Amino acid sequence: MQDVPDSGEMKVPPGTLVTPSARELAESRGVKILEVPEDQLGGLAPPEKTIAIGADHGGFQLKEQLKPMLERAGLAIRDVGVYDEKPADYPDIAQQVAELVAGGAAARGIVIDGAGIGSSMTANKVPGIRAALCYDRASAKNSREHNDSNVLTLGARLLTGTQAEDVVRVWMDTAFAGGRHAARIAKITAVERKYAKNP
Repeated sequence: MQDVPDSGEMKVPPGTLVTPSARELAESRGVKILEVPEDQLGGLAPPEKTIAIGADHGGFQLKEQLKPMLERAGLAIRDVGVYDEKPADYPDIAQQVAELVAGGAAARGIVIDGAGIGSSMTANKVPGIRAALCYDRASAKNSREHNDSNVLTLGARLLTGTQAEDVVRVWMDTAFAGGRHAARIAKITAVERKYAKNP
């Protein structure tokens, strides 16, 4: 969900996670939250120029620090929350980001929690997602070049803001190498499909 405006209406896609604190903030500003179909939102950037981002309370500050950097890179941000440091459950946020990426509304996503591990586990349960927990430039580069990761998870308690910016920058700037790696990605997808059919 995008930032809560100062007044009026805020249109969000169906199923958007709106935390109780975001609802309270909207109500205090006299803002009505309306769920509308994606095609009625208007002004949305194309998916290839859109990045979904979300964080639990442990990752909130880092999420806010990263957003201006992503905007400077020319990306439209789909911020699914949270919007303050009140306790929130990382699986809810990770699922929301992963579904935006898997559904094609955003080309990539970033999820931040305390360690980044739980968010990675959750996001990888969504078919079509290859979430990678990255902690330095090398892991970020490898996750894109070799694994074609489409969701990045970060541990806010494990990285400084500067380190996180470096990881995100490398992750965003690195292309998938294809070639021999494409066959391995196909095998990852085959495993995913096998277990989706035989839970």
